[in-house]
Amino acid sequence: MTFTQLEVFAALARMGSFSRAAAVLGISQSGVSHAIKQLETELDVTLVNREGAAATLTEVGARLLIRANDLLQQKEALQQEADAEHGIARGRLRIASFGATSSLQLLPKLLARFQQEHPLVEVHIEEATDSVVVQWLLERRVELGFVTLPDERFDTLTLAKDELVAVIPATHFLASRSAIGAMDLHGQPFIRTSAGSGPHIDAFLASQGAEPRTLFRFEQLASMMGFVAQGSAVTIAARLALPAPPAGVVYRPLKPRCRREIALAALRLDKLSPAALAFVELARKSRSSLKLE
Repeated sequence: MTFTQLEVFAALARMGSFSRAAAVLGISQSGVSHAIKQLETELDVTLVNREGAAATLTEVGARLLIRANDLLQQKEALQQEADAEHGIARGRLRIASFGATSSLQLLPKLLARFQQEHPLVEVHIEEATDSVVVQWLLERRVELGFVTLPDERFDTLTLAKDELVAVIPATHFLASRSAIGAMDLHGQPFIRTSAGSGPHIDAFLASQGAEPRTLFRFEQLASMMGFVAQGSAVTIAARLALPAPPAGVVYRPLKPRCRREIALAALRLDKLSPAALAFVELARKSRSSLKLE
C-alpha cells in the first residue's frame, strides 16, 4: 500500500468518476483504475462500485475512506512539521464552507490575511450544504469546516452570530409589521431551500404549529429572492446569507428571535496540521474585526 494509492482513492471518492479523478490528479484514467485495483487486491475488498462513468464507494469503501483520509492528513502534517524546522511554512489545507454566510462573509477576509502571512500554503475551499460539510469533516475529507452551533462532534471556534429573518414582498400585508411570528406565516405561500438553516426554520414554525403552504423549493438564493420580489411567496433565511434587500423585498426579524452561531470546526483542534493550526489562530485573532454579530 502506498500514499499514492490512497491519494487516488481519496480523489476518486471526491470526484465520483474515474475520468474526473484522473483530471484532478493529472494522470491517465487507466492509471486511476490501476491504482484502485492494486489497493483492492492488497486489501482484499471491493472499494468502488463501477457503474459506467460513475464510481460510488461500497459500504466497506466508505469506512476505509475515513482511514485513508486520516493517513493522508497525517502525512501532510508530517511534511509541514518537517518544513517548519527549516523555517518554511508551506503545504496544503482543505476547508469546507456551507454557503453565502461563510463563503462570502467570513472566508474572504480570513483567506486574504492567511495567504499574506503564509503565501506557500495552498488552500483548497469546497462549498456544500451544512450537512455535507459535517460529513466531510467526519470523513477527514477536509481538515477544517464552517458549521452552525451547537455541534458536540467537533472542537469549535465561534466566529459570528446570526439570526433567521422573514423575507417578505414589500407589498405583502406582513411587510408593515415590525416582527413576524410563526403563525403569521400559517397558510402563506412559502419557499423552502436546501440551506442548512432548514431544521431551524422547521423548529420555529413547529413551535407554534404554523404550516405555511410550501409551493416552491429552490437551490439558488437568487431564485428565492426573485419569487419574493414579484410577490409570489414569503420565506425565512439566515440574515448573513442575504444581500441588502433588493427592490420589492423587505426583511423582518422573527418573534421570538431565532439566533444561531457560526463556528470554525475540526475533529480535534489539538491535532491539526501546522497550516490548519495557523488558520485557526488567525481566525481567533480576527474575530473582533469580522464584525458579524
